[in-house]
Amino acid sequence: MNQPMKRPVTEDAPRGLVCRTCGCRHFRVLYTRRAWGGRLLRRRVCRHCGRRITTYEQPAGSLV
Repeated sequence: MNQPMKRPVTEDAPRGLVCRTCGCRHFRVLYTRRAWGGRLLRRRVCRHCGRRITTYEQPAGSLV
């Protein structure tokens, strides 16, 4: 099946979420729900500008 390609992580590459509006890296989780396929859906809000984003996360140790 189609698996997403994993990019190698270099030490100088930025990691984590960055707000597309203000560039801030600080988010607050509004709520967490289970999504299809054992994933977690998290709704987050930027602490600086208030922009909301949705992330889908795969729990560690789960191979799908």
